[in-house]
Amino acid sequence: MVEVFLPKLRVNSIYDIPLDELYAQGYRGLITDLDNTLVGAKAPLATDELVKWLATVKQKGFDVVIVSNNNDSRVGAFAAPLGLPYIHAARKPAQRAFSKALGMLQLNANQTLMIGDQLMTDVFGGNRMGLYTVLVAPISPNDEGVMTRINRRLERIAIAKLRKRGLWKEED
Repeated sequence: MVEVFLPKLRVNSIYDIPLDELYAQGYRGLITDLDNTLVGAKAPLATDELVKWLATVKQKGFDVVIVSNNNDSRVGAFAAPLGLPYIHAARKPAQRAFSKALGMLQLNANQTLMIGDQLMTDVFGGNRMGLYTVLVAPISPNDEGVMTRINRRLERIAIAKLRKRGLWKEED
């Protein structure tokens, strides 16, 4: 059961995701979290580095949808200047927002990555949908809200259980 919290890939940041390799494997869409995945939780806009990465993502043939549990004013203000579609108040790990994002991408789950910084929302929700889940290290863990801090405690328990089963190695 604890395997539902195991991401397919763990990286330090979105910039470490092997896009060419994943494209060659048939992936064409990225569903991505916003806060602490693309930018810090309190960063209002995309960094220049993120703008360049998103351009590279599109140039390589991927489509992107932001799926965030945050509110419309936060997610919309971030996504609009980038011209990215988004889903706010997603209630991850519930499946509805993931299904909606797949519809927006016009892709199947086996063609789509879920990128996020939380096991309890992004990875769990993505795994339940059959997405290729990518866990990134949180960009600014000190800026997280109450619910995220609670999720981080639950993550530590899940990681301990995964370690005990030999599924989570520190060098991964």
